[in-house]
Parts: sequence; C-alpha cells; structure tokens
Amino acid sequence: LMRPLQGCRGRGVVVGTVTLCLAAGWALQTPGGVSLVVPQHNINATVAQNILLSVEYSCRGVATIEWKHVSSWGTSKIVEWRSGNYVNISTAYKDRVTTFENGSIQLLNVGMRDAGYYFITVTEEHGTNTYGTIIVNIYEIIYEDLHFVAVLFAFLAAVSAILICFMWLCNKSLHLFQKTTRHKLTASTTEEIELETIEC
Repeated sequence: LMRPLQGCRGRGVVVGTVTLCLAAGWALQTPGGVSLVVPQHNINATVAQNILLSVEYSCRGVATIEWKHVSSWGTSKIVEWRSGNYVNISTAYKDRVTTFENGSIQLLNVGMRDAGYYFITVTEEHGTNTYGTIIVNIYEIIYEDLHFVAVLFAFLAAVSAILICFMWLCNKSLHLFQKTTRHKLTASTTEEIELETIEC
C-alpha cells in the first residue's frame, strides 16, 4: 500500500510543479508590469546650467510618464506624456523642458527655485505604475574670487593712471624749466656780448 501512495505523491509534485510553471509563464505573457531605473538619485548644479534628469523605463504596453517638482515653494506638475502620443508641458516650464522617449527630461537654465525633489510616475495602460525620485541641489556661483580680481585690476589701473599723469606733469615742468633756462642763458650771453662790444 505504501508504494502506490508514493507514486501518487510523486505525480502530485510533478503536476504541481508543471502547474506553477504554466501559471508563471501565463503571468509573464499577460500585459502589465512596468520597471524604472534611476541611475543618478542626486544631482548638483549651479545657477543657469542645464541639467538632465535621467531615467530608463520599460513596460509591455503603452506608458504614461509624469514628472512633478516638490520644493519649499510648493508642488508643481512639469510635464506629462504618453509614449508615441501627446506631450503636455505646463506653462511654467514651456520653454525650459525637453522630453526623451526613455522617460528622461532636461531642464534648461535652472535657478534657485528649481532645487528640490523631482518625482517621476510611469503608469502602464493596464494600471500598473512605478515611481522614481531625483534630488536636485542648485548652488549660486560665488563671485568672491572674481570680485577680488576686479578690485585689484581697478586699483592697478588707477595707480598706473596716476603715474602717467605724474610723468606727464614732470615732463611738462621739465620742458618749462629747460625753456626758462635757455631763455636766461640767451639773455645772459646777449648781455655778455653787449658788454664785450662796449668794452671794445
């Protein structure tokens, strides 16, 4: 009696395994499921730079991609589009956003208000969705070094201008001194000649 039971049990395991494999295969073939890869979760940029919020999504059906920006100034929708169809960019980002087929977006000419969290939602047509987040830090360009160079340049320019003026004045006064000296010399030589002629 034990042997037939073991045979039934062995067949049950085989049937169960086959059923499980078929169910897994059926689940993989049915539409649904979406994946998203975010290679860089943290981006540092300076004011007026262009930044790429890079992602890569994949799904079996048609996907809708939506990007939102959350910061201390509030939440704003940036763009939403459906692969192969419409692209709806909000008016605040109209001339500043470029979309890519893999779900990435590029922000042009970023400012301090662009710092914060960027959320992407990829929704597959059968309702499956996935999310991703990128943190963007924006820094102002520090002009202290440039300011120091500009001040130093202005100071040197002022000093050189003063030296040029001083040299010009020295030159003028030298010319005047030479002119008066020549005039005195010619006057004294004339007097000497007159004296000599009188003595003669």
